[in-house]
Amino acid sequence: MIPKIVRRGLPLLSLAALAGCNTVVMNPTGDIAKQQADLITISVVLMLLIIVPVMILTVLFAWRYRKNANAKYEPDWDHSTKLELIIWGAPLLIIIVLGLITWVSTHKLDPYRPLERLDEHRPIPASTKPLEVQVVALDWKWLFIYPEQGIASVNQLVTPIDTPIRFKMTASTVMNTFYIPTLAGMIYTMPGMQTELNAVLNKTGDYHGLSANFSGDGFSHMKFAYKGVTNEEFNTWVQEMKANPAVLDRADYLVLEKPTAKEAVRHYGQVEPALFNRVVNRCVAEGTMCMNQQMHEDDKRNQMAAAIRQQSKGGKSQLAEALEMCVAPINTLMK
Repeated sequence: MIPKIVRRGLPLLSLAALAGCNTVVMNPTGDIAKQQADLITISVVLMLLIIVPVMILTVLFAWRYRKNANAKYEPDWDHSTKLELIIWGAPLLIIIVLGLITWVSTHKLDPYRPLERLDEHRPIPASTKPLEVQVVALDWKWLFIYPEQGIASVNQLVTPIDTPIRFKMTASTVMNTFYIPTLAGMIYTMPGMQTELNAVLNKTGDYHGLSANFSGDGFSHMKFAYKGVTNEEFNTWVQEMKANPAVLDRADYLVLEKPTAKEAVRHYGQVEPALFNRVVNRCVAEGTMCMNQQMHEDDKRNQMAAAIRQQSKGGKSQLAEALEMCVAPINTLMK
C-alpha cells in the first residue's frame, strides 16, 4: 500500500523528469534561434492572457452558480455592454498585437536576409565577410562543403563563433530539413533547388544537428555533430583538413551519394570546384546536361520561335513550324 503523502506527490515526478530535459530550443546560443525563442515566449504569454482568465472564470462561475448557492436569479437578463467589450475587445487586441509581431518577425527573421547583428548588443562590423557553407542532404548523411577553404566533411560541421554564416543547401534525392536547434529554425533542402539560411553562433561548444523531415529507412540516424570554435581554432582546423589527402571529386561524390546509414565522420582536404552547383543542377554524372543549361537553351529556342512567328504576320513560316516541332516536346515534358 502506497502511503497517502506519496500518492499525492506522484504527479510531481513528471515535473522532475522534465527538469532533466535538454531545453536548447528555449535556451539557444545563436542569435537567430534566440530571437525565435523570444517570439515563442511572447506569443505564449499573450495567449495566456486569454486562456488563464477563462479557466479561472469557468471554475468561479461553476462555484458561484452551483445549486443551492443562493445566487441572484435574473431570468430576464440578456445583455451587458461591459461584458461584450471585455469578451470581444481583449481577444481582438491580442490578435492585432500577434499579427503585428508576426508580420515584423516574418521579415526580420527571413532566412534569406543577411544578418544585421551578432547579438542584441553587437552589430556586425562593415568589413565582416560571412563564412559560406554548402550543405547537401544525402541518404542518410550530411555533406558540408567549404568552397572558400576548398575542404569538405561528412556528418561534421565546424564554424567559428561571432561570424555570420551563409548556408546554401540542397538535397540529392528527396526533401529533407536542415535543423540545428541552437543555431536557427528548420530549413527545407530539396533536390534541384537551392535554399539559404543566414545565422550566427555566439558561444563555443559541442552541439548537434539533424534532419526533421522523414526521408526513408535511415532517417532516424541522419544526424551530425556541430562544433562552435574560436576563429583561431577554426583556422587551425582548416589547415588540418587541408593536410588530408582525400579529394572529393565527381566520381567520389557519386559513390558517397549512395544510401548508407550511420555513416562515420569523413574529411576531404580538397573539393572539385563547382561540385555543389553540379549537385543543384543534377549533372554530377559525366555526360549529363545541367538543368540551368537545359533551361537556358529551351528559353533561347522559345524566344526564337516567338520572334519568327511575329515576323510572319500573314501566317507561320516553315522555319517557325519546324522550331515549334522541336520545342513542343520539351514544353510537354516540363508541364
